[in-house]
Amino acid sequence: MSTAYLTHPLCEEHKLGEDHPESPQRLEAIQNRLIAGQLMDFLRWREANEVAIEQLNATHDPDYVASIFAKSPEEGHIELDQETLMMPNTLDAALRASGAVVQAVDMVMSGEVQNAFCAVRPPGHHAEYDKAMGFCLFNNIAVGARHAINQYGIERIAIVDFDVHHGNGTEDIFKNDPKVLYASSYQHPLFPYPDPGASHDNIVHMPLEKGSKGEDFRAAYESELFPVLEAFKPQLLMISAGFDALAEDPMGQLRLREDDIVWVTDKLMDVAERYCHGRVISVLEGGYNTDALGRAVFSHLKAIMKI
Repeated sequence: MSTAYLTHPLCEEHKLGEDHPESPQRLEAIQNRLIAGQLMDFLRWREANEVAIEQLNATHDPDYVASIFAKSPEEGHIELDQETLMMPNTLDAALRASGAVVQAVDMVMSGEVQNAFCAVRPPGHHAEYDKAMGFCLFNNIAVGARHAINQYGIERIAIVDFDVHHGNGTEDIFKNDPKVLYASSYQHPLFPYPDPGASHDNIVHMPLEKGSKGEDFRAAYESELFPVLEAFKPQLLMISAGFDALAEDPMGQLRLREDDIVWVTDKLMDVAERYCHGRVISVLEGGYNTDALGRAVFSHLKAIMKI
């Protein structure tokens, strides 16, 4: 089973300051762990292409996209919101981050690889249709999903998000789109704070209380998501892979372990084998304890690769 690993050096040039949790060291930690564990030798490593403006406009408000380009600073920084900053290299990094997911879709749908992992930053799942939020400029996984629909005629895409934070942006973009099933497990209450409400139509919510452990996480997926996935029968499965639900992470208070990440990945791979011809694209979201992040991505990738 061939697996692509997509990233780009520009994703490490988006530097928000030494004390900022969303740091280039996140990608360094992942790569170092994959090299140390000799997993990189079995991945098809690719430098991410830059996303096309048309692909961004197919997902986001074109006026919003234009505003991001217009605001990109030549020096210093600007605040898009309280948590989301743009530095001189931020736009270039964001274009490669979304471009990686589009490229992964092309590689998977063409049969060049079976599945893919996108090691990119800035993350994307908080970016709404017309709004930057929570470290995110463009919604990387949503851009890739829209490309799969428009370019390949996919009619049923499942996006599963196990980040500690609710992916409000992905929900905002696809909340009225029956071609996309969006499911999110998350600590609640926690950023982005407003209660997203009950599951409905093509949206599955799995809120978890502060301190929830692996058994709570697994029970939510067994009862709330997997029956819905079985009925939906996705043709492509995409994962918003946030690793900040791990017990070591400073950004949340869930108590997941690596084996919980492996468990949910294994279960999702089983669904993909039955309905998607094994087509899975995983996209990095959160994860801010770099040691835990490196280990968890290593285990997540091993599960995707079935080794």
